Amino acid sequence: MSESEDRNAMLYLLAGVGIGALIGVAAGMLFAPKPGLETREELSEKLKELKEKTEQWVAEQKAKRQQVAKSEEASA
Repeated sequence: MSESEDRNAMLYLLAGVGIGALIGVAAGMLFAPKPGLETREELSEKLKELKEKTEQWVAEQKAKRQQVAKSEEASA
């Protein structure tokens, strides 16, 4: 297995764990004994937080890839 395939496998694993966690949290919140409006507001807030964290993570990964590409170009 190449280094690229290892990275892809790790990303898929992390994505799967993350999606599973999200589904678990959503299910727990939906079945919790709270009023519907409160639950929807809490879900909305959590989704906004998740979106921000995901966008931040994607930006960090892009920056890392650009940095690696620049260092590879410099060494070539």
